[in-house]
Amino acid sequence: MLPYWQKVNIMSTTHSIPASIARNVKQLREARNLSQEQSARLSGVPRATWANLESGTANPTVLVLTKVAAGLQVSVEELLSPPRATFKFYPVSALQTAGRGSVQVRKLLPDSIHNMELDRMELPPGSRMTGIPHRTGTREYLTCETGEVVLTVSEETLRLTPGDVVVFRGDQKHSYANPGDRTAVAYSIVVLRPIAE
Repeated sequence: MLPYWQKVNIMSTTHSIPASIARNVKQLREARNLSQEQSARLSGVPRATWANLESGTANPTVLVLTKVAAGLQVSVEELLSPPRATFKFYPVSALQTAGRGSVQVRKLLPDSIHNMELDRMELPPGSRMTGIPHRTGTREYLTCETGEVVLTVSEETLRLTPGDVVVFRGDQKHSYANPGDRTAVAYSIVVLRPIAE
């Protein structure tokens, strides 16, 4: 005989499977902008069966699950697994921020993107920050959101105001400055040249 905690665990797992199927089937159907009737027809199951699946009251056979998965173009495992969150929230405090002098540089995304860096720069009035040259072949896109940003690349200087965008080779010596009397905000997108294998 099973201990009480194992019985509870089995029961809670069993009860959660129909709920998982119901939520997954409905979420997948709505993501494809299909009605229950259209989904049932695509899957080759009766409309009533589909409605039961979405209500969480169904106890579908493996054949029904296989047909539904094929109709929705997903695996059976995706229908059975606990529903995935539709989003993941990251408060600003969770994003990596670094102070470079008086300039604050914050990563825009919590996860890295292969060969790309996305940063938000906040430059107080009168501040200046020297950029770090990237590997050869790198491009950098810089856009100004608020205030003014002066970009110096090699010996050339360019003033950006809100909405302006400049593209330059990121493998050169460069710097950012705020000549204004209010904080400037700029966004830097660096597209790194892939390293040859």
